[in-house]
Amino acid sequence: MLDMIAVSQLPVVALLLTVGALAKVVTVRRRAEPGGMSQLGPAALVPARWRSPVLVCCALVELVLAAGLIATAHVFFRWATIAFFAMSTYVLWELRRRRPDVGCGCFGDVSATPVERRSLARTTVLTAMSVGLLWLNEPGWWLFVNLSWFMVFSAVGGMALLAVCSPEIEETVARLRYRAPCERRPLPASSALARLRSSTAWRTHKEMLSSEEPTDSWRELCWRFFSYRGRTPTGEAVDVVFAVYLSGRKPPIKVAVVGMDGGEIVTATAPDTVPVTV
Repeated sequence: MLDMIAVSQLPVVALLLTVGALAKVVTVRRRAEPGGMSQLGPAALVPARWRSPVLVCCALVELVLAAGLIATAHVFFRWATIAFFAMSTYVLWELRRRRPDVGCGCFGDVSATPVERRSLARTTVLTAMSVGLLWLNEPGWWLFVNLSWFMVFSAVGGMALLAVCSPEIEETVARLRYRAPCERRPLPASSALARLRSSTAWRTHKEMLSSEEPTDSWRELCWRFFSYRGRTPTGEAVDVVFAVYLSGRKPPIKVAVVGMDGGEIVTATAPDTVPVTV
């Protein structure tokens, strides 16, 4: 009975590894700017230039372990998973001792709250679950083929235990209940630029631009501005300034064509383009 409870945790362990890996990759993409991951472990323990590679490597290891547990019965992946969670427990303990102000980073920026005892308890439980997988002589997919209600209840019990040890659940609920306004929400400039380049406003004014790379970019509240050098059909040098709204699936995009003297130049505009004064 105990061995069945132990081996039933394989889907739970594989799921946690996969979710953790994907969350880290998303975090690296969101926080590409310098210092963006200074409050996430284990990135907080290494120099700034190594923080993104460390999180990416950690994510790759988690994905490989999850795939190995599901696809094969090789004992290497079982022992490697044990070693991974045991090392994670030590890293979190060290992080709590040396940097009590940073989060564990287990699930990317969702795990931004300072490391607490529950985080340590979770990795300890995952280490114990990984040890139990040594009883399984079949690949992980075998469990799904031979699924029983006892195994389902055992896996649900394991998930419930991990949920109790996960401060991220409270953090996620708090974020959903108290969502930050658009003005305070982080959004990479690259995302706003991609929205701009897929718009009618961009296609309408593209011929005026001297280069497709902006000369300046800045953010004001919920708007991201991109400034380009350009020329009118008459040859007059101008600045073409696009404003991209940072909220919504189809955000409005405004554009202003400004002469070198600072005066606005009126041009024909596309339906989704509204001239603005900047």
